[in-house]
Amino acid sequence: MAVSAFFRAALAAAALAASGAPAALAHHGWAWTEDGFFELTGTITAIYYGNPHPTLDVDVEGEVWRVDLATPRATARAGFMEDTAKVGDEVTAIGNRSRDATERWMKAARIVVNGATYDVYPDRAPSN
Repeated sequence: MAVSAFFRAALAAAALAASGAPAALAHHGWAWTEDGFFELTGTITAIYYGNPHPTLDVDVEGEVWRVDLATPRATARAGFMEDTAKVGDEVTAIGNRSRDATERWMKAARIVVNGATYDVYPDRAPSN
């Protein structure tokens, strides 16, 4: 029985790998980010509010950055809802950028939109 469960788990992992899930899994957690805070300010060009993470696309001087937020539930718990911001709003994101310097991608612990602060990862947000 235990062997059967092992093979089912291995088969599920192989199916995930074959489906392209590794790209999504690669950006889950914080291992893909640099240590130390990174701050980004720009204009929101797109908003996605869904799993695995809501994201903001942010134009910073002509370059579009992807900003990952927390899970939808944690982001909502921080007070940032689907209609909190809109395309064209200015946002400041504070968090950690990708270790891959070729990516314009970061994971925010805190975002500031329209003068309101949302600590989507309150345990990781910088203290003020």
